[in-house]
Amino acid sequence: MNLHSIVSVPRPVALLAASAAILLAAPTPSVRADPKTIKISHQFPGGTIDEGDFRDRLVRRFAQEVEKRTNGGLKFEIYPGSSLMKTNAQYSAIRKGALDMCLLPLAYAGGEMPELNMTLMPGLVTSYEQGAKWRTAPVGQELSKLMEDKGVMIVTWIWQAGGMASRTAPVIEPDSAKGLKIRGGSREVDLMFKAAGAAVVNLPSNEIYAGMQTGAIDAAITSSTSLISFRLSEVSKFLATGRGKAYWFMFEPLLMSKSVFDGLSKDQQDAVRAVGLEMEKFALEQAKADDQAVADVYTKAGAKVVDLSDDAVEKWRALARDSAWKDFAGRNASCAHLIQLAQDVK
Repeated sequence: MNLHSIVSVPRPVALLAASAAILLAAPTPSVRADPKTIKISHQFPGGTIDEGDFRDRLVRRFAQEVEKRTNGGLKFEIYPGSSLMKTNAQYSAIRKGALDMCLLPLAYAGGEMPELNMTLMPGLVTSYEQGAKWRTAPVGQELSKLMEDKGVMIVTWIWQAGGMASRTAPVIEPDSAKGLKIRGGSREVDLMFKAAGAAVVNLPSNEIYAGMQTGAIDAAITSSTSLISFRLSEVSKFLATGRGKAYWFMFEPLLMSKSVFDGLSKDQQDAVRAVGLEMEKFALEQAKADDQAVADVYTKAGAKVVDLSDDAVEKWRALARDSAWKDFAGRNASCAHLIQLAQDVK
């Protein structure tokens, strides 16, 4: 063979070919997926992880811990003060997957799903211990299933006691509500106040201050935390607290869109569930602390502060049973079944 007939390959080209062969033979490195950002909305004043309304702090603690446990696979953006969307639009949005998560007084969504009005049923829950039992009791299991079937998951169970702030006179027993314009917060609470002879006004908690300031309402019942965070001590002269005894307990859970949850990896789902459960201890401690703190805040502001007696609570409960409970049970078979299950929780 004539050696001169062999085609020689230039050295740089040969090196490139060898490098390409090595790269093709090497295993392909795994590519880490981009982190998923979860948006959390709520109506309450914003703060920091250590200061401010405990519901905002709970959301921030939840976000921080889930991000840590998923190694940054889940990240969070938090929108307090209804800055992402209007308060009453949140539940519909989360059902449709248009909103990822929210912390919401669940009775606000009673217009979409009447069963949810039970979560602000006056006199039905009268202690934190009783409310905490709902999560594992049949009433809580059925409520959770109803919501999941409609696209919403409960991540953290949060109960809060409430008190009544008023401008003109203390509202202690049903007789003292007669003739007043009162913000109740749900259809069922409104029915009870109507039975007491009051006129009711519908407002989300972040609009109570303006309502009391302008005289649109004389009194408002809301959670101890909201009584503090929305500075209602500036526009009221009397407070009936939820400290120790209350006929008003509201369920304000941290919620997640089921379609969003289903789109997470198994490890991410486990982190969301585990951290959500862990937040319940923090919520209980902070809610009880605010029941005491609200009395201190209003006393310092010069308001007359009164704790409810057992007799006063029982009078409200009897009134609620004959008005709100009866109305709720008559709405449909599902409502009748749920309120019976709730009464079984002692």
